[in-house]
Amino acid sequence: MSISDLKPGSSSVLLDVSGMKCGGCVRSVESILLKQPFVSNASVNLVARTAWVDFQDPSQPIEPILEALEARGFPAQLRQTTITNENSSSDVDSFSEWWSNWRQLMVALVLLILSVFGHLAEGGRLALPIIGSLPFHASLATLALIGPGFKILKNGLKAALDLAPSMDTLVGLGVTSAYLASLVALIWPKVGWPCFFNEPVMLLGFVLLGRFLEERARLRTGRALKQLAQLQPDQARLLVSDGVVRDVRVGALRPGEKVQLLAGDRVPVDGVVLEGHSAVDVSSLTGEPLPIDAAPGTELSSGSLNLEETLVIEVTHIGAETALARIIALVEKAQARKAPIQGLADRVAGRFCYGVVSLAFATFIFWWLLGVRLWPQVLHTAGQGFVHGNHVHSSLGAGATTSLGLALQLSIAVLVVACPCALGLATPTVITVASGQAARHGWLFRGGDVIETAASISQVVFDKTGTLTIGRPLVASFFAIEKSERMLQLAASLEKNSRHPLAHAVLQEAQRQNLTFIPLLKCRTYPGEGLEGELEGLMEKVFVGTPEWLLSKGVSFSQDICNKLEQAALNGQSVVAVAEGNVFLGFICIEDRLRPDASIALARLRESGLKLSILSGDRREAVEKIGEKLGFPQHLLGWQLLPNQKLDRLENCREFGPLAMVGDGINDAPALAAADIGIAVGTGTQIAQESADLVLLGDRLEGLPESLLLARRTMEKIRQNLFWAFGYNLVALPIAAGLLLPSFGLLLSPPIAALLMAVSSITVVLNALSLRTA
Repeated sequence: MSISDLKPGSSSVLLDVSGMKCGGCVRSVESILLKQPFVSNASVNLVARTAWVDFQDPSQPIEPILEALEARGFPAQLRQTTITNENSSSDVDSFSEWWSNWRQLMVALVLLILSVFGHLAEGGRLALPIIGSLPFHASLATLALIGPGFKILKNGLKAALDLAPSMDTLVGLGVTSAYLASLVALIWPKVGWPCFFNEPVMLLGFVLLGRFLEERARLRTGRALKQLAQLQPDQARLLVSDGVVRDVRVGALRPGEKVQLLAGDRVPVDGVVLEGHSAVDVSSLTGEPLPIDAAPGTELSSGSLNLEETLVIEVTHIGAETALARIIALVEKAQARKAPIQGLADRVAGRFCYGVVSLAFATFIFWWLLGVRLWPQVLHTAGQGFVHGNHVHSSLGAGATTSLGLALQLSIAVLVVACPCALGLATPTVITVASGQAARHGWLFRGGDVIETAASISQVVFDKTGTLTIGRPLVASFFAIEKSERMLQLAASLEKNSRHPLAHAVLQEAQRQNLTFIPLLKCRTYPGEGLEGELEGLMEKVFVGTPEWLLSKGVSFSQDICNKLEQAALNGQSVVAVAEGNVFLGFICIEDRLRPDASIALARLRESGLKLSILSGDRREAVEKIGEKLGFPQHLLGWQLLPNQKLDRLENCREFGPLAMVGDGINDAPALAAADIGIAVGTGTQIAQESADLVLLGDRLEGLPESLLLARRTMEKIRQNLFWAFGYNLVALPIAAGLLLPSFGLLLSPPIAALLMAVSSITVVLNALSLRTA
């Protein structure tokens, strides 16, 4: 099956990938994907266990990718795109893996407790000589390896044979080395080697305990996304032709069908209201605290909550095409896209295991052949081990009695204390939590790279109409040479396919006057200037746009009309002029209102130290009036700018630092794409939202400073995690290798090393989760 068959019109897929344990695994999965001839890009998320894959040719089959991953020990499957509250295959796999890990952990902990009892018996503190014998410890170690440790050994060996060592490889080397050395010492006592049978048991116990706690914390990072998916109900009330209401599965609904919503019902699919009036809560999707008034013609998104009265809606979008599904898909892609700051950690993690194995080997050789000769005092005997005939059985944290024993103990500690997991988790855990939290508030970042860029923004450039204003301007007045109804009818007929806020005002006024629309034959949009089109039954083209644009099309104005246009401009009104051919018909004066929270949002942005400016295609007087109300000095205002002129102004602004562009219309799309980060408000047109890196759903401009603040806090958490991950390994590895042993007598035993490794990974995840409460 090809990618285009799975996701029509798409050249990207999201895969659920199992078997990843550390940053080395992430590097291996990305390498496997990028080696496929038709894969152009791949981004793997260790936390979400996903891979976002971009294809050069969507017609290529998906099976070779899945087979390549399966062959390397990373089973993968395509992520389900349809929202459902039933357990998805990935959820079932996660639960199965969790239950399997729980069983393994319980067995390992039982063995660990028995091992501790054995040590107590060895020391005479427990009157059970049988469990204090070496054969008993050997049996426990064997059970630990063939039981809870078998999967780790198998995966570690497979990764090593594939020349892609992972965390399992390091742990497997550590426990196998301790077990084999102890087995030789047990069978051939004359070699004088110490027995480390306790090490495999305790190592595996601590490693599995750490992984279990880490997995539990990791699952919490994706809770926000699951809560979004649960907003869609499983059942809907379908209105059939005979007026009977029937309960059906949401997945069975089709566009054009009618659905009844009772008070308290969640909207199951995207639709438009046909009957009824009610208040609808959209806070779960947009963060908007106040409910909207739903009436016939109102568009509702899946996941919204009907609060008061019964509504009847017509289904417009289903499945993966609903607003809720698109939001979830956008968040999933955002979690898969990496922040540039993660690059260093990934490069280090990918080669980390090679370095650790080399260090462990060097540690073994040094302490076996040279270290003890230089510092003979590092060998301790009194009170450090229990003697069983000719055997010396080392206890937890004990020093070694021979150079070989010390070399084994330190090299095993090096293998186990190393933590590539912390490096691999440092960034994606925070990105996953941040993008999920943002989605709950209606802020959709398109990736970790966008979050990192947003945190570095030093200036914000605003469009005016639909951004600083509510985007739903109203017709204040109009002037017509002859019949005002005909002028308004022609303008509305041409504007009905436009989503520009000024077009909406014209359409609203035409509907208020009950004017009929003339069928549109052809239409062309001139961004920032107007519309040119042909209407049925008219010989001449119709022009609707700025007065200056109409002048360029050969339309002339009398002096009286020019005076009226100037007066409208002085009043801060936007003017839409209308002409049929070269004949001027009149103009429409439109007023927009400031968003209620615009002043508060701008004040918070200024408090953050950001430089603010306005670049608008509107007339000078309207821009200056808005600028005066919002506290903008004139040199930070731009007016009557075409899209290419906005681009030039943005380039000039770049000398003051990274900038964000906030807009909502078609004419803003080039500027949104050219800015360091483009931000589209939720009322904007689809092309503006597709060009944006950050989409703010709803009508709250206050979401802008809040989202930028979240981006900054996110980067702080990432830096903290990276500092901890690198710092931990830089400090723990030398100590485990015996750096402090000669001077301070500090010995890091393998079990304690395993415990520290587990704590390191858990610390990174918990620090990321603290972003939810900060």
